[in-house]
Amino acid sequence: MTTPTDPGLLTVPLLINGHEEITPKTFPVISPYTNKPIWNSSAATPEDAIRAVEAADAAFPAWSQTKPTVRRDILLKAADLLEERLGDNADYMRQEMGADVGASAGFVVPLAVRMLRDVASRITSICGSVPVVETEGQSAIVFKEAMGTLLMSSVFALRPALLRLVTRLSLNLRTSRPAATGPLGARSKMPASPAGCLNIIHCAPQDAAEVVNTMIEHEAVRKINFTGSTAVGRKIARACGQNLKPCLMELGGKNSSIVCHDANLETAVQGVLAGAFLNSGQICMATDRILVHSSILPAFTEALKKALAAGAEASSLPPTLVNTASKTRVEALISSAVSAGAHFISGSADSVPLESGVRMAPAVLGGVKEDMALWQEESFASVAACMPFDREDEAIRLANGSGYGLSASVFTEDLRKGLAMARRIKSGAVHINSMTIHDEPALPHGGVKNSGWGRFNTDEGLNEFLVTKSVTWMD
Repeated sequence: MTTPTDPGLLTVPLLINGHEEITPKTFPVISPYTNKPIWNSSAATPEDAIRAVEAADAAFPAWSQTKPTVRRDILLKAADLLEERLGDNADYMRQEMGADVGASAGFVVPLAVRMLRDVASRITSICGSVPVVETEGQSAIVFKEAMGTLLMSSVFALRPALLRLVTRLSLNLRTSRPAATGPLGARSKMPASPAGCLNIIHCAPQDAAEVVNTMIEHEAVRKINFTGSTAVGRKIARACGQNLKPCLMELGGKNSSIVCHDANLETAVQGVLAGAFLNSGQICMATDRILVHSSILPAFTEALKKALAAGAEASSLPPTLVNTASKTRVEALISSAVSAGAHFISGSADSVPLESGVRMAPAVLGGVKEDMALWQEESFASVAACMPFDREDEAIRLANGSGYGLSASVFTEDLRKGLAMARRIKSGAVHINSMTIHDEPALPHGGVKNSGWGRFNTDEGLNEFLVTKSVTWMD
């Protein structure tokens, strides 16, 4: 079914082989702030996807020979431009995705600028090695080479674009957030960047599976990177397996914050609330579960209520969710939990009318049980569930009792204990005395279990998109 679009609105183009294209078929982009269309997007077909792959494949030979200093300068220039237009780029995020000012202008876009500059500094350090081999009179060298054409399917476009520049990949980006990736497309058309080495296509939600599978199946695509939900990640990983294509997955999270009996109460409350409600909880690293030692549960709960009440007074409107489907799903999780015996520590079941946008007030629930969907499923919204524990072993079991493993936090004044607990938590990252949301260029980022595999950032992130080749010769 095709959703009608408003011809009076701006239409965001595709970017294929260096040219912007408005397609005959378009789809509306709904702003969660108003629950109304803000612009239209061109909708790629499988044929458009094939053209994008072929453009990337054709650009790869020349791009793969580009000198490191050229790619470094492109990244530094892109960082400068992104920083100069920080306000505009953050505004695109807010309009399309419901991101708040703190998340978009204070966290995501500044992080993108820092990542650009960090990766630029690593470009000239990519090198192979010269091992000593067994055979007398024989020598060897190990090269690090660009993998080839990459398919990236995500709303988070910066990381793969960085890797494309650094490791000399050619890249096809499939996104459902067209305007937020517009500035990235503009960067790709700088003189030193060959046409076709970065192609950006958007497609209507009902066409996404066909378009993405067409690209996965194309022989020129050598690796797939997906950032998004675990459910969609399973489908993409299945298609990759059938086509013997490696994939890098950064998926969902059901992240726990453990508040020990000796935690600094103010630090713990601030960290838990920031981790749970930054960007309306719509971050894969957001805090879904709050595990509190039973001896401090009353004091922690009271401090939590006061902090949430103060936050509500300072804000005129509740947080924004990305779309109505997300809101409906989360409200069902809450309703099911309350029906099974959970109660509101803060917040209520009252829904905000859609006329004021797709909004949902922050909620923290107590009395939850391990078998509740609210405790087991990623909420991706401004809601968290609280559960007491008596022993550290119990807290670790509860934190690990999830299919996910992306991020966690431990609040304690005993660093030795915090480190010991961090070693036992099955998660890609654990943060002691700070929130679960933490991403920076110096730290590898990724998860375990249903949160995916592979890593972004640092040298580990670069190696995800390099091929190691061994060459030997007789002296």
